[in-house]
Amino acid sequence: MAVMNLRGELCEMTHGAPRAVHSFTHLGDRIVPAPVFHALVFWLPAFLFSTTVHEAAHAWAALRLGDPTAYLAGQVSLSPWPHVRRSPIGMLVVPVITSLTQGWTMGWASAPYDAAWADRHPRRAALMALAGPLGNLLLAAVAFALLRAGLALGVFESPHVLSVQRLVVNALPADRMLAGDFVAEGLSVLLALNVLLLAFNMLPFPPLDGASVLALALPTGAARSLRRAIAAPGLSVLGIVAAWQLFPACAKPILSMLADLLYPGR
Repeated sequence: MAVMNLRGELCEMTHGAPRAVHSFTHLGDRIVPAPVFHALVFWLPAFLFSTTVHEAAHAWAALRLGDPTAYLAGQVSLSPWPHVRRSPIGMLVVPVITSLTQGWTMGWASAPYDAAWADRHPRRAALMALAGPLGNLLLAAVAFALLRAGLALGVFESPHVLSVQRLVVNALPADRMLAGDFVAEGLSVLLALNVLLLAFNMLPFPPLDGASVLALALPTGAARSLRRAIAAPGLSVLGIVAAWQLFPACAKPILSMLADLLYPGR
């Protein structure tokens, strides 16, 4: 699993003239660059939660379909710890480092499975692969529903400049804890991140889930051959490179469509 740079080329959804953006955030006597503050407070927690749901969905689906490997490893869980324990570099070290140094969060994770089971039941393995992106779809749907409800009730309003972390802004009077602003940005990040994770993981390049999901459209024999082909390590490297190059071009229209869904007729 990977997360693209969400602070640069993917943030170009604007309406009207731009307004000034503060470059630094004050935390007591310390001055923290604003991108780093937002990455640590919003993007990093959203990444950990969304990735945990994604991997737990893989593990749960595998268990239901006959492979208890991930369940026995403790990964049918919404606690991040089993997933961090399996992928400490991708789930913790790299996300924290990129948040501190780049102002955006990047990382990855995986759930174990029985390769012999997947070879015997390639279509079940494809359903297991599909479960992870469906977990992200569920989180995105919940965040979207909450944002739409907030807009309808007057709790949120459209920002002057629309971005992945400012799909809405607080419309209520400001309070000392800035709770309304926190919720508005937190839900914006949760929605945007999970839509992007869903889209990225469904690209049909190994080792992403989309490559395995293709087996659902194939006869069992062909599905088994596909699984064996995409398991090649060299093909996985090429797939990641291809997906990384292609995804930025896909992300802009996806986020524009998301903005149109939030603000129909705008």
